[in-house]
Amino acid sequence: MNEHHGRRTFGAHAWRIVGVAVTLVATALTVGLTRGRGSSDHPSTAPSAAPVTTAPVLLNGTDDAFIQLLIPMNEGALALIDHLDTRPADAGLRALVDDVRVAHQGELRDLRGLLAAGNVAELDIHEGHQMPGMVTDESLAELRGAPDAEVPSRAVALLRAHLAQTVLLCRGEQTAGGSPELKALAGRIQQARAAELSALDRQAGVG
Repeated sequence: MNEHHGRRTFGAHAWRIVGVAVTLVATALTVGLTRGRGSSDHPSTAPSAAPVTTAPVLLNGTDDAFIQLLIPMNEGALALIDHLDTRPADAGLRALVDDVRVAHQGELRDLRGLLAAGNVAELDIHEGHQMPGMVTDESLAELRGAPDAEVPSRAVALLRAHLAQTVLLCRGEQTAGGSPELKALAGRIQQARAAELSALDRQAGVG
């Protein structure tokens, strides 16, 4: 009985997070459309990472959903970058994705640190979902089967979608989030993503 109740509680919590995550995406899209993509969203360099507090934090539903969504998004991007290590790529693109890898790994540590500080369990609630900007198993499988000549352009498209969607999600977190610590982290991630997008566009010869 207790085990059954525990599964029901876990499932209800997961579905609440899914609902908030959908709301967060909608909020982020609204904020993104309202603010546009001004010059302040595209700094020339990514800001240095600031340490996230290990003191207890209070996370509201938006905070929880933001973290639970961004963790698998980062993990998908890292899987994409790891695959690029096995394929031919331009030296400039390889250097760029290496920088993105280091930044994403640091973000994962910070995000999981805030979950722990908020005494919130990490939930794999987005597996199999086609969330905007997420590098899925299916897209990775397609990339693995693509000819070497097509890999760089396909990888850049996947990475750009990931980076752009994260900018929107970070805006949504800063608008609707409750934790000052997480909102500050979202602001730093947004700045980093904008710089990564600019670097990616320069690498691809856009603009």
